[in-house]
Parts: sequence; C-alpha cells; structure tokens
Amino acid sequence: QVQLVESGGGLVQAGGSLRLSCAASGTIHSIATMGWYRQLPGGERVPVATISSGKMTNYADSVKGRFTISRDTAKNTVFLQMNSLKSEDTDVYICYAWIHHAPWTRGTAYWGQGTQVTVSS
Repeated sequence: QVQLVESGGGLVQAGGSLRLSCAASGTIHSIATMGWYRQLPGGERVPVATISSGKMTNYADSVKGRFTISRDTAKNTVFLQMNSLKSEDTDVYICYAWIHHAPWTRGTAYWGQGTQVTVSS
C-alpha cells in the first residue's frame, strides 16, 4: 500500500558528507512523523533524527551539530544531511514514516529497506 524508497548511502572518508533521501509513495493522505533510524546488533532500531509534520526536529546526541533532517511535505520525502562523518556512523540507516491513509483514521508505521552508510577512517 505504501513504499518507502531510500537513496544516497555509500562509502565516504571520515570528515566527508552524505545526503540520504527517502520518498514515500502509495495511498497517502498525510504523513505525521518521518525519520531515520539505525539498527543495533540485537535488532532494536534507535532514532538518529526525526521530524514532525510541523517540522520540529529531534536528534540523537551523537549526531547533534553534524546531521540535519528536513522534509518536503509536497513530495512526501525526508532527507538527512550527514556532515563531518565519523567511522562510528557506519551503519544501515532506515527510513521511517507514520502515514495516514485517509482522514480521521489511525496511522500506520512504515519502514524502508535501509541504505548502507560506510565511513572509512
């Protein structure tokens, strides 16, 4: 019903930058929170950055001042600008969106497939 398609991952040297994109498509009335998560070895997903429909942002302490999340509401797209990358940022970054398929209905959480970010030291 809805797909989240990520792009922009890759290999970069420490200190470099990457820009991740995630576009949602399908039956979408509105999108509340969008964000980027990373997956811990045990499988738990932890937030890296999130942005509300009103464009309020939250960041993990480890990325504050280096990463910037933004969204294009009209295009159902969220971005993550990653600057001053460190080797410890290496991970699979997974897009998230809370999507309402119709007005006045409960939303549903959707996840992308993930995009690999590798930072070489």
